[in-house]
Amino acid sequence: MFEDDIWDFTDVVGLPVQLALCSRRFDFIEITDERWRLVGKELVLAMLAPRHPTVAPLPRAHRTALHLRSCAGRLEELIRFCRWLSAGEVSSLAQIDTRICDAYMAHRRYVLDEYGEVVGENSPGTRRRAAQVVVDLVNYRELFTADRVPADLRPWGGATASAIAEMPCGRTENKTQPVDDAVMQPMLAAALFLMSSLGPHAVELGRQIRETDKLSTRKAPGLRAVHVAPVTEFTELLNEYRDTCTPLPMLADHHVADRLASGWSADDPLLAVATGVLARQAGITQFEARWMHHLRGPLENAVASVGVKEVFARDAAEITMADTSSVLPWTEPLHRLQAVALVGIVRTAAMIVLAAASGMRASELMELRIGCRRPLEEPAPGLTRYRLASKVVKGQPLGGIDDEWVVIEPVYRAVELAEDLHDDRQEGALLFGRFAFSVRYKWFRNWTNSPAGRRLSLAPIPDGQVNLRRLRRRLALEMAYRPGGVLASKLHLKHIAVATTEGYASRPGGAQAELLAEVNKHESDRNLTLVLTEFRNYQQGILPAPGASPSSSPASTKSSTRQPHQHPRPSAVTATSSTC
Repeated sequence: MFEDDIWDFTDVVGLPVQLALCSRRFDFIEITDERWRLVGKELVLAMLAPRHPTVAPLPRAHRTALHLRSCAGRLEELIRFCRWLSAGEVSSLAQIDTRICDAYMAHRRYVLDEYGEVVGENSPGTRRRAAQVVVDLVNYRELFTADRVPADLRPWGGATASAIAEMPCGRTENKTQPVDDAVMQPMLAAALFLMSSLGPHAVELGRQIRETDKLSTRKAPGLRAVHVAPVTEFTELLNEYRDTCTPLPMLADHHVADRLASGWSADDPLLAVATGVLARQAGITQFEARWMHHLRGPLENAVASVGVKEVFARDAAEITMADTSSVLPWTEPLHRLQAVALVGIVRTAAMIVLAAASGMRASELMELRIGCRRPLEEPAPGLTRYRLASKVVKGQPLGGIDDEWVVIEPVYRAVELAEDLHDDRQEGALLFGRFAFSVRYKWFRNWTNSPAGRRLSLAPIPDGQVNLRRLRRRLALEMAYRPGGVLASKLHLKHIAVATTEGYASRPGGAQAELLAEVNKHESDRNLTLVLTEFRNYQQGILPAPGASPSSSPASTKSSTRQPHQHPRPSAVTATSSTC
C-alpha cells in the first residue's frame, strides 16, 4: 500500500533474475522527515506509474515506467540528499536554491580524506545520480503535497543530469572497449581446456561431493549420540580401512591450525585425522575429545598402516596437458572446500565460453534454465543447428519475452556441462541464477595463474578488465572484421560468423537487433576504409594487379600486387568515384 513505509516487491511475478534482492525492497523509513518521506513515495510512484492521472499531465515527467532497479537507485540518492540537507540544517525543500544545488554537487563530486582534504573525484555516474535527484525534485514539483522546491528554481540552467555530470558521450564511439587480444586468447584457451578435459571429471567430482555431504552431515539419518567411547564401532571401521588399504580422511589446513591453537602438538600423528568424519562413518553424531585416550591406540595404528590423505580425487584419471607434452592426473587430491572450488572454476569456464561466443547479456544468461537447450536440427546433411532458449529483459515489459539464440557447438556444450554440474537438475531450475561475473572471472584468473593452472601447462592470463559487456563488444568486432582474430583461431570464427549472425538476424527488430546493428556499422566502416584507401592509391597512380582480391589487405597489396599507373578505363574511374 502507498501508506506503507516499506514497499516489498520481492514476490512480484516476472521480475528478472538479475534484479538483486536489495533492489526489490524500498525502505522509506531511512528518510526521517515525514514530509520528505511522503515526497519520496510520491516521486517513486510517479516513476513506476507514469500514466497515473495525477502524473500524466506533468510536462517534464517520464512517459515510460522506470525499471525497479532505476527507481531503487533514485530512492537511494534521495535518501542521501535528505540526510545531507538535514546535516546542513535545511528544514524545507523550499529553502533549496542554486547555491545549495552546487554545494551538493561538489559534495558528491569530490572524495575527501579523514582530514577533509580532496583526494580524488567520484565517477561521472555518481555525479549524474547526484544531479538527477535535484532535477527530479524540479520536474515533479507540482506532484508533491507535503513539501516542494521553489517554483523558480532552475538549477544549472536547466541542463540534463548527464551534461551536469560531464558524462562522456558515446555517440562517436562505443564507450565499452573490447577485451584485449593478450587477455582474450589465454582466457578462452583455458576455458575451453577446462571444459573439454576437466569438465567430465568435475561432473563426477560434484556428484561425489553431494554424496559425501549426505553421509558426513550431523543430521544424516541413522546417526546416534553415545555417551561412552565407541571403541567397538571405531575398531570395526578402522579394520575396514586397513583391509581396503584406504587412507584415513584428512582435515583441511584451517582445522589443523585450530587444533594447533588449542594445544595439539605439531608432532601428534593424529593431528590431521578427521575424527569427526570417522565418527559419522561409524554411525555416531560427533567425536568427543574425552574419547581420545580410549581411541588413540587404534587410530595411531591405522595411521601407521594406511596413512592420511585428502578425501576427494584420490585416484584421479589422467589427461593430456594443455601443451600436449605429457599426461598427468587431472587434479591432485583435494579437501572438500578445494573440490567445491574446482567445480566452481569449471562452471565459470563454461560461463566464459557461453558469454564470449554467444553475445548474450548478463540478464539473458541469468534467465537460462535447465532444459534451455533446444533439440538439434539438421536442415541439410552435415549442417547442425544449435539453439538456446532464454528471455530478453532489457527494454521489455515486466516478465520479459521468450527468445532463442542460434549458437555454435562449443556454446551448446558449455550449457550441457553447466547442467551436468548443477546441484539440482530439475527441469526449469535456473542454470546459473544471479551471479557476479567480475568476481567469478577473478577467481578463474587466479586459479589459472596459480600452481594448479601451471601444473596443467595453462598460459597465464595477464591483467586486464574483462566483463560481459566487453566480451559482447569483442564478439561484435570479430564478426564485423571477418575471420582472422584470436577468437577465430580458438573457436573457428567462420562458424560463429555464420551461425551466430543468423541468430541475430532471425528476428528482425528482435532481441539481437541492437548487436546486429553494431556489427553492420563496423563492417560498413571497414569497407569504407578499404574503398577510401583504394581511391587514395588511384590518386597516386597505383592500381591493383589483375586478379587481386578487393578485400586484400591494403598494406600487403601495395607491397606485392601494385603496378605503376596506366590511364584507367573511364568505367573504372566512374565506379571508384561513385563508391567513395
